[in-house]
Amino acid sequence: MRRYGSCLLLALVGAAVLRVSLFSELYLRYVQPALRPCLIVSGTVLVLLAAAMAVVRRRSARSPEGQAHEEHHHGHSHSPARPRVAWLLTLPALALLLFPPPALGSYSAGREAAQRAAQGVGTFPALPAGDPVALTVAEFSSRAIYDSGRSLKGRTVRLTGFVTHGDDGAWYVTRLVVTCCAADATTGKVEIRGADDEALPADTWVTVTGVWRPKGKLGSDAAWPPVLDAATVQRVKQPADPYEKP
Repeated sequence: MRRYGSCLLLALVGAAVLRVSLFSELYLRYVQPALRPCLIVSGTVLVLLAAAMAVVRRRSARSPEGQAHEEHHHGHSHSPARPRVAWLLTLPALALLLFPPPALGSYSAGREAAQRAAQGVGTFPALPAGDPVALTVAEFSSRAIYDSGRSLKGRTVRLTGFVTHGDDGAWYVTRLVVTCCAADATTGKVEIRGADDEALPADTWVTVTGVWRPKGKLGSDAAWPPVLDAATVQRVKQPADPYEKP
């Protein structure tokens, strides 16, 4: 089996990539939807390469030269530790295949410093007619912090995200914004006040409906994070794509 160790490792990695990208939507935990074709191609290439390597090595072992090399190898097997340790490389690939990591959540959000787009105060396009209007956490935050036209005033909005908690007892609807992949994720959050709901555990996905509460001077640190006076809080399932787009 040692002859086929690298083939097995390639096959496991390729199968793991295909599992999350071709046979499910788990890839959305890690990258943008536009990268799905690249993942499918990469996984397919790895599996085909593993198969090709296995065929080549099998044919090589059957040749007279390969058999002579095998006999010589068995006659000098005085350091068996290295190939045995090498098999440990299959464990991460096997874990990725069987137990794909979850999407980033409250832990990642808590470690993220408050980051906001370097945009100046100005006017924003009018919101769609009708209440409640569904906004992403990033859209609500931008309008609350930078919109001199106060387009959120008097409007009922609906936000969806996961719960995070502050040190002062406050809780937030939070989303991670991903530009390319999970490695570049940044955090957006909205403080929820007035919700007649039990203390929700971190990482619980909720949809909150309410109205914006103005806070601080536009464009200042005092305006962040924005505040929503909640009328309703409803638990929901995590969406297939848990991240927002910039």
